[in-house]
Amino acid sequence: MNTLKTLTMTTLALTLTSTLALAETFTRGVVKKVDAEAGKVTIIHEELVNLDMPAMTMVFRADADVIAQMAEGDEIEFTADRVEGKLKVTALK
Repeated sequence: MNTLKTLTMTTLALTLTSTLALAETFTRGVVKKVDAEAGKVTIIHEELVNLDMPAMTMVFRADADVIAQMAEGDEIEFTADRVEGKLKVTALK
């Protein structure tokens, strides 16, 4: 019984660690367009591992403070996630 409990706890710990690692995965990209007024930015990006998306060009929402750190042509590293059903840049390096 103790062996089963130990295996269960180990599996849970590894699963949580993997999930947290994916949440913190930064993706490289190049800013193609910034629309600060609309709160959107177009990024040519590598694979988004946490969202299971291949490399492509797409539009993301972003908060004003994040957009203020971007300009067209910038090479960036960012995280993105679904927020209220929309893809959003959540952090920049």
